[in-house]
Amino acid sequence: MAASTTSIKKWVKLTGFVLGLVSFFVILLFVNLNPKKPAATATLAVATLMAVWWVFEVIPLAITALLPVFLYPILGIMNGKAVSSVYFNDIIFLFLGGFIVALAMQRWNLHRRIALRILMFTGTSPAKILLGFMLATAFLSMWISNTATTMMMIPILLSIIEELSGSMDKRSADRFTVGLLLGVAYSASIGGISTLVGTPPNPMFTKVFAIMFPKGPEISFATWFIFAFPLAVIIFVVAWVYLYALYKPGKDSMKAIDQRSFIEQFHLLGKPGFEEKIVMIDFVLMAVLWMTRSNISIGQFSFHGWSNLFAHPNYFNDGTVAIFMASLLYFVPSKTTGTSFIMNWEFSKRLPWGIVLLFGGGFALAIGFKDSGLSEWFGQSLSFFKDTHPLILIFMVSFIMMMLTELTSNTATTQILLPILAALAVSLKINPLFLMIPATISASMAFMLPVATPPNAIVFSSNKLTVAQMAKTGIVLNLVSAVVITLFVYYYAPIIFHLKMGSFPLWAQ
Repeated sequence: MAASTTSIKKWVKLTGFVLGLVSFFVILLFVNLNPKKPAATATLAVATLMAVWWVFEVIPLAITALLPVFLYPILGIMNGKAVSSVYFNDIIFLFLGGFIVALAMQRWNLHRRIALRILMFTGTSPAKILLGFMLATAFLSMWISNTATTMMMIPILLSIIEELSGSMDKRSADRFTVGLLLGVAYSASIGGISTLVGTPPNPMFTKVFAIMFPKGPEISFATWFIFAFPLAVIIFVVAWVYLYALYKPGKDSMKAIDQRSFIEQFHLLGKPGFEEKIVMIDFVLMAVLWMTRSNISIGQFSFHGWSNLFAHPNYFNDGTVAIFMASLLYFVPSKTTGTSFIMNWEFSKRLPWGIVLLFGGGFALAIGFKDSGLSEWFGQSLSFFKDTHPLILIFMVSFIMMMLTELTSNTATTQILLPILAALAVSLKINPLFLMIPATISASMAFMLPVATPPNAIVFSSNKLTVAQMAKTGIVLNLVSAVVITLFVYYYAPIIFHLKMGSFPLWAQ
């Protein structure tokens, strides 16, 4: 069976390899999008090659992301120095700094203590158990990789599943187990949309937006949080109610589970150590500094950020804060025997450099789309959407993005589609944020298939649920989420981002 699976994977990769190259050369040799701008056709060829190789995972995603570094100069799209520089920027530093603090939380088990404390707080009736697991997972995935969060929650969940066997009949226990597993997977994705460091598409969006519209407004950590957190809460509540209604135990099995299981696991952690306390202080301070850095204006409410205390407030960004707070952890001595400092380079090697390169590939695509004129061509080609009502357009963007990311990397899909959506918005004369924001959020809302997200794959590997159960549950949540995102972007985003549906901003022209 294993040999057969390996053989299929090889054929899939070979098919993708050939299909990508054929598409690349066909576009390059036989397509001419704009005779005055040959670079537009060349950029389309590179983008198609990267998209096909990402979908088929012909080579590691991060290596595919490096193709523009040498293909852009060869094809006359961009200067090699210019394209190389986009691979490392302030958004990369935001991601790296946030990830280092998240690694410190994992190193000293702070994330596990937070999760167990939440589970102890919510209670032990079936509804509260489901809420507790989802709440703990969602909160942690706002700051920590959703993969790491899910991996950490699964052992705790499996120990509770054993408790379920003694508290309810087998049929109810098996049924509720499916709900718990899906709850952890879904809430890992839902929580991630709340912050710019929660899931890769979020920081990807902020940089692509800045590349496509250099004069556009800054999308700061605080602005994104104020918009996305209430949205995440609504989708979270919908998911919790939906999963409980679908997988709740039978009435005769509705017994509270002994809370001692959580308490015992919590006590095994011992008292919070010096290192845990320092990491917690660092984490809280970083979040506060992110939230209060820039000016915030919502209606009549106005808040002046701490960056105004300096002579050059525009010199600061969220990446500045992230690296500063992360760096402090390398200077604070540890009191645990065998360790010198709270963070060291050995533990830092776990940083996801592949994601960093993947980010860079997306930024390279965005700047290539813009400089070559390809985004302008896409905008003109998609102008037939001009008579479509904005609500329908936003819903289409959300739902299509969700369906695409069921089968492909959400980061790679976001990289390809955001520049196209930016061009479409310019062509339709609507604020680009109306299309780019729903696409970004929807990229993390893939609930149907195990391959859609790492959390889905992790809970599926427990062998306690089927693809059919995940797909049947996920399609409904996908549809509901698309509707919620559409309404939220249409009615709430204008308040936070100061948008007007009927007007086209000067910075986008």
